[in-house]
Amino acid sequence: MPHIFPELTRTVAAFVVVLGVLVFFHELGHYLAARWRGVYVEAFSVGFGRSIASWYDRHGTQWRISWLPLGGFVKMHGQERPEEVSEEVRASWKPGQTFHEKSVLSRAIIVAAGPVANFVLAMVLFAGLFIAVGRPVTSPVVGEVLPEGAAARAGVLANDRIEAINGERIQSFEDIQRIIIAHPLETLTVTLLRDGADKNVTVVTEAREVNGHRVGLLGIRGGTVDYQPMSVPAALWGGVTQTWTVTTDTFGGIAQMISGQRGTEELGGPLRIAQLSGQVAQLGVSNLISFIAVLSVNLGLINLFPIPVLDGGHLLFYLVEAVRGRPLPRRAQEYSFRAGIAVLAGLFIFATWNDLAHIGLFRWVAGLIG
Repeated sequence: MPHIFPELTRTVAAFVVVLGVLVFFHELGHYLAARWRGVYVEAFSVGFGRSIASWYDRHGTQWRISWLPLGGFVKMHGQERPEEVSEEVRASWKPGQTFHEKSVLSRAIIVAAGPVANFVLAMVLFAGLFIAVGRPVTSPVVGEVLPEGAAARAGVLANDRIEAINGERIQSFEDIQRIIIAHPLETLTVTLLRDGADKNVTVVTEAREVNGHRVGLLGIRGGTVDYQPMSVPAALWGGVTQTWTVTTDTFGGIAQMISGQRGTEELGGPLRIAQLSGQVAQLGVSNLISFIAVLSVNLGLINLFPIPVLDGGHLLFYLVEAVRGRPLPRRAQEYSFRAGIAVLAGLFIFATWNDLAHIGLFRWVAGLIG
């Protein structure tokens, strides 16, 4: 039992750090854009609820750190529409510095700046990692041979290094996957490095259907990760390309869930993030930074979804306003926000259910009952 408490402490601390960094930079994007477009920012809060610490900067903005680290917000001056507040509140507004009186373009820039900041943060973190430790590449070393698979039948062993397939040189494990996937049910010559000597084996790949297409299988899992040194310019560009790769992979995974091609059990919420934060923190600082970068991409992408309440929903309203020449009726916006809250609440409950199932709570309860 005593070993549980250090692990729990590490998990909670890592979760607070991860979420705090993500929320801070997301809200910082809104804050900087608001300042740029001439909107007075009343408050900048990391966390919700009662503030643990607060202070004012020279522009009069109150900065807060609140006790519940599950989000944050930037309170902009005059964010409410005039008809939504009392005459006393309207009288206190500073002319020319309220959010609602800015143009549609300025409001859209302020709202979009939050997700954009998350993408920029991911680029910076990935680039920093590539500069500091190099780009991680899974080496073409066999970590595990699956029983009864194509590799096992051909005599491939764990710790073999695959140097070539049909004469094509192999630089990373991804090269192996790319070639094998493109050659289902085919006979290939694989050159291995074993005990310092090259060895050729003949492999007949297996196949399975993925999204209506047949892909090849070899029956191995990857092994060690190598870090390739990169120059500063290459690392900076690598940060951009890695962010783009994570974005497309995330969007593709969500699209597969919606279309039913992928199980929704992978959808996680705060509990899963907290659990993963603790596990990744145990692996080292570089792994934690990489985890934050991936989550930053996810946060930026999800916030751009056209769901009212999220930044993407506000951007959709501004697009409609730009086309119509006037905002949507107040009642239409109110019902849209209610629907958006219902959708987000449903997703939160579903994700939390997945989290509880993932950590084994239901199996534990069933064991008690049994």
